[in-house]
Amino acid sequence: MRLRRKAVTGIVILVCFLLQSTVFQTLSIGSIAPNLLLIVTVSFGFMQGKLSGMWTGFVCGLLNDLFYGDLPGFYALIFLCIGYCAGFCTKIFYEEEIRVPLVLVAAGDLLYGLLVYGAQFLLRGRIELLYYLRRIVIPEMIYTILITVLLYKLLYRLNKKLTELEMKERDSIWLRR
Repeated sequence: MRLRRKAVTGIVILVCFLLQSTVFQTLSIGSIAPNLLLIVTVSFGFMQGKLSGMWTGFVCGLLNDLFYGDLPGFYALIFLCIGYCAGFCTKIFYEEEIRVPLVLVAAGDLLYGLLVYGAQFLLRGRIELLYYLRRIVIPEMIYTILITVLLYKLLYRLNKKLTELEMKERDSIWLRR
């Protein structure tokens, strides 16, 4: 029951990481690509709660750290915090509601961009925050929001199907203890 959800979540994370690293790098606009792992982190946190968002974010961030990170655990911590914060909004989760996830993804991407700027540029003496916001953070946020409209619907349907299967298994007379 829970193993199926964890396996599916792992597969979703892996597929999104591969898409983000390959396909969307070639579809980048001005070297800006959407952050699919952030969408997955926020979506699972929003739909399933703080703990799920936190662990999903940790795994997504760990993948970023392993392949792209300079500081070990930096992206893992950022994604973990974003997933945990998205989990606070699980109480206002309504079926087929897209506005709240869009706002959460926008806020998460803005926070992600500012934290990356703070750790990788500001600490090295580069103080061009407005330039960084206009050229990198805001375009990436807009691109990520546009992709969220499509990806969130797929993740929502997947979550709904997994929840239905879990409920069916829970109510089965053969699996009762």
